[in-house]
Amino acid sequence: MEELKPGLWTWTAPHPEWTPDSEGWEREVRSYAYDGGDSLVLFDPLVDVADVQELAAGRPVTIVLTCRWHPRSSATLAERLGASVHAPAAAAERLGLEALPYELGEDLPGDVEPQTGGYEDEATLWLREHAALVTGDVFLGGEVGFHVQPDSWLEDGMTHGELRDRLRPLLELPVELLLPTHGDPVLDDAHAILERALDT
Repeated sequence: MEELKPGLWTWTAPHPEWTPDSEGWEREVRSYAYDGGDSLVLFDPLVDVADVQELAAGRPVTIVLTCRWHPRSSATLAERLGASVHAPAAAAERLGLEALPYELGEDLPGDVEPQTGGYEDEATLWLREHAALVTGDVFLGGEVGFHVQPDSWLEDGMTHGELRDRLRPLLELPVELLLPTHGDPVLDDAHAILERALDT
């Protein structure tokens, strides 16, 4: 587990559903944890319960998901630690586990604010304290750098340009860190890199 900034951690783990035919994403996926004061906040966690217990140090655990594809360890953490799970309202009923629905702009535990994602059932997550943006499937990192998801992932009826236009309001945020759940975090020139990803 790596501490990016005081109270902000990241790690990777192999996704159990990954196969060599999985298009556009690597086997190792990334999760984040954030010291939200009264609680430990996890983003799209794929993690051992013991590791979370150590970080939580007896505090409640909150899980915030970016999209319905990323429940990962959420059910186990909810069962073993009593963690609450928050998910985009349009995705909450399709997760296969009990989740509290959230809307864009809502205040979530740890002063986390959901921002627009690629689709109605996806959000990016703004961590005000760290000026950090957590992204799910709509942005990916990796060898080619931080970029918008492949066009082959587009929902029916959406174009390359429409997806990028939907995401442009993110440029109004003073982004200093980009925290993708696929790929490595961007710690330098994050706003410029986000802008470049949306212009490509």
